[in-house]
Amino acid sequence: MRKKRRQTPVTSNTLKSRFDRRSFVLASVGGGIGTLLAVRMGYLSIAENEKYKTESESNRVNLTLIPPRRGWLLDRNGAPLASNRADFRVDIIPERTPDAEKTLDTLGELLGYEPQKIQDLKDSVEDARGFQPVEVGTGLTFDQFAAISVRLPDLPGVVPQRGFTRFYPTGPSVGHLIGYVGPASAEEYELDRNPLLITPGYKIGKDGLEKQFEQELRGVPGARRVEVTASGRIVRDLDTRRDVQGDPVKLTIDGPLQDYAARRIGLESGSVVVMDCLTGDLLCMASMPSFDPNSFSDGIGRVEYSMLREDERVPLRNKVLKGLYPPASTVKPMVGMSFLKEGIDPEETVFCGGGLRVGNRVFRCWNRRGHGHVNMAKGIYQSCDVYFYHLAQRTGMDPIAAMARRYGMGQEFPIPVTSQFYGTVPDPAWKQKKYDRPWAAFDTVNATIGQGYMLSNPLQLAVMATRLATSKVVMPRLVLNDKVPNFEDMGVSDEHKLAVRKAMSDVVNGPGTARRGQLPISDVLMAGKTGTAQVVSLTKSDGRSGPWKYRDHGLFIFFAPYDNPRYAGAVVIEHGGGSGAAYPIARDVMTFMFDPGKGMDALRRYESQWGGTAQQRLERKYARYAAEAGEDVLPQPTRDEEIFARVDAEARMVAEETVEETADAAINRSQNVDSTSAGTPR
Repeated sequence: MRKKRRQTPVTSNTLKSRFDRRSFVLASVGGGIGTLLAVRMGYLSIAENEKYKTESESNRVNLTLIPPRRGWLLDRNGAPLASNRADFRVDIIPERTPDAEKTLDTLGELLGYEPQKIQDLKDSVEDARGFQPVEVGTGLTFDQFAAISVRLPDLPGVVPQRGFTRFYPTGPSVGHLIGYVGPASAEEYELDRNPLLITPGYKIGKDGLEKQFEQELRGVPGARRVEVTASGRIVRDLDTRRDVQGDPVKLTIDGPLQDYAARRIGLESGSVVVMDCLTGDLLCMASMPSFDPNSFSDGIGRVEYSMLREDERVPLRNKVLKGLYPPASTVKPMVGMSFLKEGIDPEETVFCGGGLRVGNRVFRCWNRRGHGHVNMAKGIYQSCDVYFYHLAQRTGMDPIAAMARRYGMGQEFPIPVTSQFYGTVPDPAWKQKKYDRPWAAFDTVNATIGQGYMLSNPLQLAVMATRLATSKVVMPRLVLNDKVPNFEDMGVSDEHKLAVRKAMSDVVNGPGTARRGQLPISDVLMAGKTGTAQVVSLTKSDGRSGPWKYRDHGLFIFFAPYDNPRYAGAVVIEHGGGSGAAYPIARDVMTFMFDPGKGMDALRRYESQWGGTAQQRLERKYARYAAEAGEDVLPQPTRDEEIFARVDAEARMVAEETVEETADAAINRSQNVDSTSAGTPR
């Protein structure tokens, strides 16, 4: 049997002892916890005072960046090619918007947006990073801005503000040259984690000079401190630091000339480049058709972008820098210079009967009946192919290729542009390396008249024209400064220089191929050289008719005045059907330079036939395209152009008239002054 355990009797003393022990343990634990809390509170209130004071202040005070105003892009006369104008705008930040679709529907109703526009915004919000602000609208009226502002408690993530938007006074005339601005993408923010890039309303350069000069144009952001409630409602402004506008960038571009040249291209697709022969200043780099950079600045819609993307004339491509074309016969003066350097007498003649056999093939001259006996001058002004075929076989391709590079072909010029295509100057070593095939006689024949493998962009053609005019290694420049360039002499004798100049003058002013290119100014002669670049074989098209994309390119290089060159340049018209589409444009552009009144008269006649200016035609084209897509186009907002210096082509006319009025006034005053005041300096 199990023995029973003896139980200790419970007394009052035993109970009291247990209670005292437990009380002590609990008191010790409580005291320890209290001590820890006291130490922690002391630490927070003393050691961490500054930290929590700052966090408390941040809960009470909201600090926001104020986007800086971008610096202006100015033409050589100080008129703005890209400026800023004040406006009201509204953005939405997706990560702060619980129900983006409902919010956008409300905003669309307040702003009077069409369903398609609202859907575009919803797509943009869906594709954007959560922190990235999405532009809902710019150029709002004050009533629209106020209607949104009073509803902010019901529109979380919506940021209305008064700011500045980029403005391009001449629109599509400078689209490719200046570029455009837009909100920073997620990729751009990853590369430059500047909080300014995700500030609502801030835009960066996306293309052209806007992108190239981003750091100079950006400026310094301002800041705004406001006291807010727990729900985020603004109580009062505490402090504001103004932004610092970005630095202006002054270009060599002549604004009115840029606008004139772009508009004069008219319904064609092409480019015009004009340079100052003395300084290398690029006065004009027009590429058309183009886009209105104001549309991108305001947030281009899907339908408008589709219209630009689908156009076979590629309005989104900068044809001055990224258009590559066979230079065709525009290279013949340069090839003539290579012949002279190789010791060929310019009076030596070659008989042209309409073609020349090279190997087992006959290469035709453009004039199938032939030019008869041809010397170098006639070979240039009559553009005789056979003359160049024949002598190029004697010299070989290497001297011609070396001279082409000397005159700017195949070069990439050190100007501040995002990119440029620099074409090809072929020679035997180039072909062997690229195609692993030897150079053939027919390759020389093709290259010597600017066909075959030879490719160039319009800027290179303009540089070639400038160097032919001056016999100096003129380099193009795009940013205006006070430095007077000193260009290297090309080592061409005066006799050879004048001989080629005279032949190029006869292209226009003598028995040449561009007699309709003569300037309507009696004391100014323009020299030039035509070119027709074949695009497809004659089995597909004769080059002058048929489908647009099968027609020949038209080219023309020029300089004026012929006897003392000051301006030089190039015109390239894509699929224009031949050089006849190019040199009339050069004629009118040079007329505008020397006599703006006559130049504008010609442009107005053309634009009345074409249906208005380039801007007006682009707006109508978009309206038709949008109507076919089922979208209504809102009327263009009016622009307070009087607050901006004029930079369109008409501005040159206004300036000329002002000078004339001032001169007339001076004459009238001089007739009315008495003898005592006539000699008084004023």
